[in-house]
Amino acid sequence: MGHGAFGTILQIGDILVSEDVIETFFSCDYEACRGRCCIEGDSGAPLDEPEAERLERDYPRYESLIQAGGRDAVAEKGFFEIDIEGDMVTPLVRDTRECAFCHFSPEGSCLCAIELAGCTKPVSCSLYPIRVTRLTGGGQALNLHRWDICRPAFEKGEKEGVRVWQFLEKPLRSAFGDEFYDALCAGAEHILNK
Repeated sequence: MGHGAFGTILQIGDILVSEDVIETFFSCDYEACRGRCCIEGDSGAPLDEPEAERLERDYPRYESLIQAGGRDAVAEKGFFEIDIEGDMVTPLVRDTRECAFCHFSPEGSCLCAIELAGCTKPVSCSLYPIRVTRLTGGGQALNLHRWDICRPAFEKGEKEGVRVWQFLEKPLRSAFGDEFYDALCAGAEHILNK
């Protein structure tokens, strides 16, 4: 564990976890946002190359669940695009900020077509509001992303006493393993009780 100008950093192997991930309360409030994070971003969801390949491989399973504009985006751009920062991301529907892989319920709520089809959605979606940054030398940093549309989720987490790392237990275990998550729990308890 380190402590400096950026607050406490928990190091587990080659993964650095920011203090915000440990201390901040969060519990997704879908009833309040109705999936706005999938339709209001500046760019698509961050991807890595194997994820883009998986999106292409699984496309026949979820193609019928996405909107016509999403199918057009995939036909035009493929299963990823490069955003303004040079990162690989999911494609957006033309002239919108909507992820190509959105599915809308009859009442207008946005859902992930990939997930609805039983396929694996990008890790960046599962881990939100954590953003993973690849570090020089192969390490990774887990930082909290704050977005105004998620304000109800931060408020709900505080009411329920649920912190980011607790809310995201399943995707964190899936992405980094049980040993990592168990060490995160121990480190978080130490930080929160100091």
